[in-house]
Amino acid sequence: MKAAEIRDIKTNELNNKLGELKAELFNLRFQLAINQLENPMRIKAVKKDIARIKTVIRERELKESVN
Repeated sequence: MKAAEIRDIKTNELNNKLGELKAELFNLRFQLAINQLENPMRIKAVKKDIARIKTVIRERELKESVN
């Protein structure tokens, strides 16, 4: 998911997506712990997606507080 795509999504949808990604990250970490993880690079990608979403949400919060 790219930052430009994330900026097109509404804030409430971003919060839902953030929850989904956090759940996915938990499951990936659990699979890693029991050695059933097929693609370890997926953990890194999910973490970056979470960071991108949090960044966009924070940008919107700051923009609202200025106005």
